[in-house]
Amino acid sequence: MPRQISYRWRLRELMAARGMFTVAELMPHLTERGITLSSSQVHRLVSGTPERLSLPVLATLCDILDCTPTDLIATSAQNLPARRAAGEEAPINLAARRPTRVRLTPEG
Repeated sequence: MPRQISYRWRLRELMAARGMFTVAELMPHLTERGITLSSSQVHRLVSGTPERLSLPVLATLCDILDCTPTDLIATSAQNLPARRAAGEEAPINLAARRPTRVRLTPEG
Protein backbone atom coordinates (compact mmCIF):
# COMPACT_ATOMS: atom_id res chain seq x y z
CA MET A 1 0.00 0.00 0.00
CA PRO A 2 1.47 3.42 -0.93
CA ARG A 3 2.26 5.87 1.85
CA GLN A 4 2.35 9.65 1.88
CA ILE A 5 5.18 11.12 3.92
CA SER A 6 4.99 14.70 5.18
CA TYR A 7 7.02 16.83 7.55
CA ARG A 8 6.74 20.01 9.54
CA TRP A 9 9.69 22.38 10.05
CA ARG A 10 9.69 23.54 13.67
CA LEU A 11 12.65 25.98 13.75
CA ARG A 12 10.54 29.01 14.64
CA GLU A 13 8.82 27.14 17.50
CA LEU A 14 12.09 25.94 18.99
CA MET A 15 13.66 29.38 18.67
CA ALA A 16 10.71 30.94 20.51
CA ALA A 17 10.91 28.32 23.25
CA ARG A 18 14.51 29.46 23.83
CA GLY A 19 13.74 33.18 23.76
CA MET A 20 14.88 33.91 20.19
CA PHE A 21 12.24 35.70 18.16
CA THR A 22 14.13 37.29 15.26
CA VAL A 23 16.59 36.33 12.56
CA ALA A 24 19.03 38.88 14.03
CA GLU A 25 19.14 36.88 17.27
CA LEU A 26 19.98 33.65 15.42
CA MET A 27 22.64 35.01 13.05
CA PRO A 28 25.47 35.53 15.60
CA HIS A 29 25.05 31.96 16.88
CA LEU A 30 25.42 30.63 13.33
CA THR A 31 28.44 32.83 12.61
CA GLU A 32 30.32 31.83 15.76
CA ARG A 33 29.92 28.18 14.73
CA GLY A 34 31.30 28.80 11.24
CA ILE A 35 28.06 28.94 9.24
CA THR A 36 27.98 31.99 6.98
CA LEU A 37 24.54 32.66 5.59
CA SER A 38 23.08 35.97 4.46
CA SER A 39 20.27 37.48 6.50
CA SER A 40 17.81 36.67 3.68
CA GLN A 41 18.91 33.01 3.68
CA VAL A 42 18.44 32.80 7.45
CA HIS A 43 15.07 34.56 7.13
CA ARG A 44 13.91 31.94 4.59
CA LEU A 45 15.20 29.20 6.86
CA VAL A 46 13.24 30.57 9.83
CA SER A 47 10.03 31.66 8.11
CA GLY A 48 9.65 28.92 5.52
CA THR A 49 10.02 25.17 5.21
CA PRO A 50 13.27 24.21 3.51
CA GLU A 51 13.17 21.62 0.74
CA ARG A 52 16.93 21.03 1.06
CA LEU A 53 19.18 21.59 4.04
CA SER A 54 22.88 20.88 4.41
CA LEU A 55 23.90 18.62 7.26
CA PRO A 56 26.37 21.18 8.72
CA VAL A 57 23.54 23.74 8.97
CA LEU A 58 21.20 21.15 10.51
CA ALA A 59 23.86 20.09 13.03
CA THR A 60 24.57 23.73 13.90
CA LEU A 61 20.90 24.53 14.45
CA CYS A 62 20.63 21.47 16.70
CA ASP A 63 23.67 22.67 18.67
CA ILE A 64 22.33 26.22 19.02
CA LEU A 65 18.87 25.07 20.11
CA ASP A 66 20.11 22.09 22.13
CA CYS A 67 17.82 19.71 20.27
CA THR A 68 17.92 16.78 17.88
CA PRO A 69 16.97 16.69 14.18
CA THR A 70 13.79 14.88 15.25
CA ASP A 71 12.84 17.92 17.33
CA LEU A 72 13.37 20.25 14.34
CA ILE A 73 11.65 18.07 11.76
CA ALA A 74 8.35 16.49 12.82
CA THR A 75 7.46 13.75 10.36
CA SER A 76 4.24 11.87 9.71
CA ALA A 77 3.15 9.14 7.33
CA GLN A 78 -0.24 7.85 6.31
CA ASN A 79 -1.50 5.14 4.02
CA LEU A 80 -3.04 6.23 0.74
CA PRO A 81 -6.00 4.41 -0.76
CA ALA A 82 -4.94 1.87 -3.36
CA ARG A 83 -5.29 3.01 -6.95
CA ARG A 84 -6.56 0.76 -9.69
CA ALA A 85 -3.87 -0.59 -11.96
CA ALA A 86 -3.93 0.32 -15.65
CA GLY A 87 -6.29 -1.97 -17.50
CA GLU A 88 -7.97 -3.15 -14.33
CA GLU A 89 -11.68 -2.65 -14.62
CA ALA A 90 -14.00 -1.71 -11.81
CA PRO A 91 -17.29 -3.62 -11.53
CA ILE A 92 -19.86 -2.19 -13.92
CA ASN A 93 -23.20 -1.09 -12.54
CA LEU A 94 -25.55 -2.08 -15.37
CA ALA A 95 -28.53 -0.33 -13.81
CA ALA A 96 -26.71 2.99 -14.06
CA ARG A 97 -25.80 2.39 -17.72
CA ARG A 98 -29.13 1.08 -18.98
CA PRO A 99 -31.31 3.75 -20.62
CA THR A 100 -34.84 4.22 -19.39
CA ARG A 101 -37.58 3.08 -21.74
CA VAL A 102 -39.69 5.79 -23.30
CA ARG A 103 -43.47 5.36 -23.15
CA LEU A 104 -45.35 6.60 -26.15
CA THR A 105 -48.94 7.53 -25.72
CA PRO A 106 -51.36 8.34 -28.53
CA GLU A 107 -52.30 11.94 -28.89
CA GLY A 108 -55.83 12.80 -29.12
